[in-house]
Amino acid sequence: MKTKSRRGAKDEAAAKTTSAATTSATETTPPAGDPELWDLRLYVAGQSPKSMRAFTNLKSFCEKHLVGRFRIEVVDLLKNPQLAAGDQILAIPTLVRKVPTPMRKIIGDMSNEERTLVGFDLRPRT
Repeated sequence: MKTKSRRGAKDEAAAKTTSAATTSATETTPPAGDPELWDLRLYVAGQSPKSMRAFTNLKSFCEKHLVGRFRIEVVDLLKNPQLAAGDQILAIPTLVRKVPTPMRKIIGDMSNEERTLVGFDLRPRT
């Protein structure tokens, strides 16, 4: 009996570790009077240079244009590939904006700020 309980505890701890390693989040608190929190999910493949660049560019973009109004969740598809099906991810890195609606997807490392602004619908297309 002791062997089973130890194994069960180890399996449970491993599941928690895997879950925590699969996603990470960066949150900011929206300013008073502005209830619109942007819910962003970035799908990446491990810590590849392109994935890291996408996260860095996204965080910098949000800190500049969405001050205090964003939440970033990073999903590593190398650790949990089945999570790609929910948002129909075909390429990585891909950013999915769930809130505010409508849902939008941006593929790439978000290094072009103007294109990212248009993709987020923060600036009209010219």
